[in-house]
Amino acid sequence: MVGGGQLARMTHQAAISLGQSLRVLSVTADDSAALVAADVRIGTHTDLAALREFAKGCEAVTFDHEHVPNEYIAALEAEGVKVFPGAAALVFAQDKGLMRERLAALGAPVPRWRRISTAGDIESFAGGSWPVVAKATRGGYDGKGVWMLSSAPEAAELVATGTPLIVEERVPLRRELAALVARSPFGQVAAYPVVETVQRDGICVEVLAPAPGLSETRAIEAQQLAIDLANALGVVGLLAVELFETADGIVVNELAMRPHNSGHWTIEGARTSQFEQHLRAVLDYPMGATSLTAPAVVMANVLGGPPGGMSIDERLHHLFAADPGARVHLYGKQVRPGRKIGHVTVLGDDMASVRSRAGRAAKWLQEGE
Repeated sequence: MVGGGQLARMTHQAAISLGQSLRVLSVTADDSAALVAADVRIGTHTDLAALREFAKGCEAVTFDHEHVPNEYIAALEAEGVKVFPGAAALVFAQDKGLMRERLAALGAPVPRWRRISTAGDIESFAGGSWPVVAKATRGGYDGKGVWMLSSAPEAAELVATGTPLIVEERVPLRRELAALVARSPFGQVAAYPVVETVQRDGICVEVLAPAPGLSETRAIEAQQLAIDLANALGVVGLLAVELFETADGIVVNELAMRPHNSGHWTIEGARTSQFEQHLRAVLDYPMGATSLTAPAVVMANVLGGPPGGMSIDERLHHLFAADPGARVHLYGKQVRPGRKIGHVTVLGDDMASVRSRAGRAAKWLQEGE
């Protein structure tokens, strides 16, 4: 797996139960996955020579992020390396402009949008109806690379930075959903229950599985959309389709072709975790069961809190004493305010109580109170 972040760390854990060894390409020896994996190669995803050396002897190569230059992925494929997802698919998760064009061509529901090169383009798109949403075509995540523009001067200031951009309408959403599917080279697909994702300041703070109050018809529609996109784009591995639910239906927001934050709940909350499923897919194994292990599952992200106070170890002692059923995953990251350093998953019969427990646990680990 190229990338040494928390996704590689949790994929490493899943590989063990499959009898597999995960090699990790990590920028530094203290990255999240590098701290636990046995086979760690130090190098960067922007170095083709490092990627070639890393891939030697690997059954398959996959990613914990979308930032490997697409032409490097294509070069590895041309040399016979099995890379999943391949360059032809991953490009639609790497470039938001290409993604929007392809989704529109496939007839998928997308917001009104256009590429822009000048502030006048944004002003013309807005047509006097502000705000509009501007997105960097490449590299954005966790709210980075997304701007809510409320005026022409704001648009001009952003365009002046030289960032390649698209602009979209502000969707009148009810809430955000995510549909996660996996697809193997053989073409087998498996879909997880549709979840609700709760965002704060552009960062996902909670995932509720299954999405509360979502009709069976709408859930099946979202799952079928994700399956259709995985097939049409030729995705191998996990595909996360981030969705807006509106009064008129669902709209595609973003795509990710890797294990995804919206699927962390599956480690305890589904019969097969997204990390094991991703490995099954890239190794062309039959897909695992995706059903829930409890009627209600909530994953709450643990963000870095203010410096000082109790250590994480002390907070874990208190949390486990207060709620023995809370399952904690810490990523081995240096703590910085607002940084994702772990997550907590809670299972139960009632969504409201499970959500309360998960939120309380995450807050305790973040703030110690």
